[in-house]
Amino acid sequence: MKRLLLFSLLVLIISLGCNNKTKKETKTITISKTSENMYCYPIESPLLGQNYLSEGFLNTIANIELDPEKDSSLEGMVFIKGGVFEMGGDVAPGYNAQIPTALPQNDEYPKHTVKVNDFYMDKHEVTVKQFEEFVKATNYVTVAEIDINWEELRKQLPQGTPKPEEGSLKAGSLIFNYLDQNKQTESLDQWWVFTQDVSWKNPNGLNPKLSEIYNNPVTHISWYDALAYAKWAGKRLPTEAEYEYAMRGGRENTMYPWGNSKIDVKSQQGNFFQGDFPYKNTKDDGFEKVAPVMSFKPNNYGLYDISGNVWEWTMDWYSATYYLDLVGIQSLNPKGPEKTFEIYNPNATHKVVRGGSFLCNDSWCSGYRNARRMRLSPDSGMEHLGFRLVKDVKTP
Repeated sequence: MKRLLLFSLLVLIISLGCNNKTKKETKTITISKTSENMYCYPIESPLLGQNYLSEGFLNTIANIELDPEKDSSLEGMVFIKGGVFEMGGDVAPGYNAQIPTALPQNDEYPKHTVKVNDFYMDKHEVTVKQFEEFVKATNYVTVAEIDINWEELRKQLPQGTPKPEEGSLKAGSLIFNYLDQNKQTESLDQWWVFTQDVSWKNPNGLNPKLSEIYNNPVTHISWYDALAYAKWAGKRLPTEAEYEYAMRGGRENTMYPWGNSKIDVKSQQGNFFQGDFPYKNTKDDGFEKVAPVMSFKPNNYGLYDISGNVWEWTMDWYSATYYLDLVGIQSLNPKGPEKTFEIYNPNATHKVVRGGSFLCNDSWCSGYRNARRMRLSPDSGMEHLGFRLVKDVKTP
């Protein structure tokens, strides 16, 4: 079962993308005034790519009632003035000699012009305490706490994949383990272990007292779980464009939120992996795994852990070639493609995650770079995966 669940993870480490030499006529795409649907996400039509999502999970989300007090509050949020920026991979002068995994990947190109409107963003990831409040108010059960639905899982796997034993389909999530020095890094099934009874309440499998981890970002949260919380709180997940815009903090064409200083020079800018990944973490930043929110200084917009600590869900579907469609266009508030496109897995249904985590290292993923894109299936839960939300600025 571990190998089945890790199938989609294998795709995450493959650099995707292709070249497109066709020039496009420059134009501006505008999005008309939108309405809000039952998933609390403002879009012109039903949820983008809804036919690729789980109807059962969506029905659960639709039945969650909005908390009026949360909906009217901007507590813990930062106002971000909208604007125009160049979205996509950057390489600072003199950085071309770095190892390939430290540099932009194919799917981060080409750079393209994007405009986003004003919005509010949570200043830090949603915490365990905040998520507990939501669960108590709604009796919500996360995806990681539900036995795995084989019929849903098989849709994401190659045709003919045999069904595992029922005992392997019990509720749980993925936990990171260090790899033995004699193992190759490609042995993902050795360092990502599916563990029963692991969830947001038991993130490390050791059943910690919740009050002791209240200030940690909530983890093992699927895209559906994040969407459910957003419905209750009167917020929404950020688009991929909004996340990158916020991560850049007003800096133009830099590799990292703090500028262009190399990660080994600015090791205290966030919670990343120091040492020999995935074998030994030297914990130079003071943390082995997840860190309490706001443990490091914020970026220029006042956003904490926008880089590192945990990967964060966005609203967008992932496509390896999506940026090619935006060349020569100034797109306004882009919301991503209508479905997933993966070169090596035509069955994939992946949502974009951004920001990197405590496992990011130049030798593997460099997720702390502004433009780094990763993706997971919307029902995924992992030890280094969480979220934060945004809210539209109401116009008179």
